[in-house]
Amino acid sequence: MKRNRYFLITREIEELTKDFFYAGIYLGKTKKDVFFPSFPLLAMIAEGNANKVVIDRRTEWLFVCGRDIFRKGILRMDGSTRKGDLALVLNENNECLGFGKIARDLNGKKEGFAVRNIADMGDFLRRERNNRS
Repeated sequence: MKRNRYFLITREIEELTKDFFYAGIYLGKTKKDVFFPSFPLLAMIAEGNANKVVIDRRTEWLFVCGRDIFRKGILRMDGSTRKGDLALVLNENNECLGFGKIARDLNGKKEGFAVRNIADMGDFLRRERNNRS
């Protein structure tokens, strides 16, 4: 841990980098006792058994632009589909795009709002655009 930021590094690297700014794989940070995962960590979690929502190409674009997910854009779900659970959001190539909170039980085929966007890969670009002003 370095300044509330967590990194995955080997012991050998840790010994060589006593006072590092960045080393290894960035896992995330804590702010006011809340952990914010990084995209490399989300990708690692997506390789295992986790709640996942796989979305179509159109929905993928909307999601990385910060939009929420509607049921008609969901191709497949793995794990829990209960309201209030968190789920990783993957594209058709199983690439992790971010994560969201399931807004309603997704068991049925009922259309409408399904997953609230919490974090997506486009967030960094949107923040950069806003900081250029």
